[in-house]
Amino acid sequence: MLAVVIDDSSTMRRIVRSAVAALGFAVYEASDGRDALDLLGQIPNVPDICLVDWNMPNMNGLEFVRTVRKIDDFRSMWLMMVTTESEQSQIVRALAAGAHEYLIKPFTQDGLQSKLAYLGLVPYPATVG
Repeated sequence: MLAVVIDDSSTMRRIVRSAVAALGFAVYEASDGRDALDLLGQIPNVPDICLVDWNMPNMNGLEFVRTVRKIDDFRSMWLMMVTTESEQSQIVRALAAGAHEYLIKPFTQDGLQSKLAYLGLVPYPATVG
């Protein structure tokens, strides 16, 4: 499985990268939407998922989602917003633009795994009790 983490914060990229790597993903990183588009043109396989921050310079996450949804080669790629934007209207905008899931920061490993499991990318987290 292949993931791309797109966030302008190197610390947040490291956190998200570690979380998805722990679930078995190989991970690429990009610092904004433009960087991610360039990266998508360079890597040999279409990623299974992009985990996208909303607030970034150059090209924000919503612009990235709208742009990548217009590219036929990336139609099979899942898009998940991973952001601090928590207003219902923002969530609706992202999903309407083509994001498949939405995860609000800060998140837990189980929360991330549940979202990825919903998309069919990983097993559901084990429940205790």
